[in-house]
Amino acid sequence: MKFSRTRPVKVVQLGAGGTGGHIAPHLYRLLYSLERPVRYIICDGDVVEEKNLVRQNFTPADLGENKAQVLAERYSRMFGMETEYVPTFVEDEDQLKELLTPRRWSTSAYYNNRRIVELVILLGAVDNNKSRQLCHRVFNQAKELIYIDSGNGEYTGQVVCGVRRGGKTYYPPIGTVYPDVLEETDKFPTELSCAETSVSAPQSIAANITAATAVVDMVYNILAVGDSTVRKVTFSTRGVNVRPEIQKRRRKAA
Repeated sequence: MKFSRTRPVKVVQLGAGGTGGHIAPHLYRLLYSLERPVRYIICDGDVVEEKNLVRQNFTPADLGENKAQVLAERYSRMFGMETEYVPTFVEDEDQLKELLTPRRWSTSAYYNNRRIVELVILLGAVDNNKSRQLCHRVFNQAKELIYIDSGNGEYTGQVVCGVRRGGKTYYPPIGTVYPDVLEETDKFPTELSCAETSVSAPQSIAANITAATAVVDMVYNILAVGDSTVRKVTFSTRGVNVRPEIQKRRRKAA
C-alpha cells in the first residue's frame, strides 16, 4: 500500500513501558529526519519503579517520575522537537478520538498555500486487551487511521498493522487478526487493585526490543519509504526468528 511522503504526521502512542520505552528514541530520530511537520504524543499514567529498570528504557534517575513525561522530555529535547505527552492512561473512547483527530496544516512552504490534513498513526504498546479493545472500536469508526499494535510474552510476540482509508479497512487490526483479544478477560490499568498491579506476565528485554524494532520498521516504511506491504510480524527471541506476513499485490488486468 502506498502512503504520502509529504503529508504532516501525528503519532499517538499508548504505553511507555517495556516496548513503548524502546520505541521512543528510534521513532523520535525517524520523525526528526522527515522533511515535513511531525507530532509525537506519548500517553501513559504509570510511574517508573525499581522493577522497571531491568528491561525498560529508564535509569535510576527516573524513579518516581511519569513514564510518558520522562521519554517525551528526554528525546524531544535531544532532537529539538515539540514535547507532547499525556501523563494519564487513555481509557475513554472520546479522549482517544480527540487525540487522534487530525490537524489541518496551513503549510504554504510545503504545499503552495493548500491546507492539508495530518496522517495519523496510533501505536499500541499496552499490556492489556481492554485497551486494545478500545483502540479496535475507535479504529473501526475512523475514516482514516493507521493502527500498529505490539504485544509479547517472555520470548515471543507479534506486531499487527491495521489500515483504514476512506472509511474502508484495507489491513485488518489486531482484534480481527487475533479475535481472542476482544474477549473480556482483563481490566484497564486504573481498574486494577494493588495486588493485581504487582502481578504481570513475564517479559524479557530482548522481546521488548524486538517488538519495538518491528514497530519502528513498519513506521519507517510507511513514512520514509511511502510503501508498506507487511501486515503482521511474529517473532521468537529464543530462535532469533522474525516472520513477516506480506500483503500480496494485486495484478493489473492486461
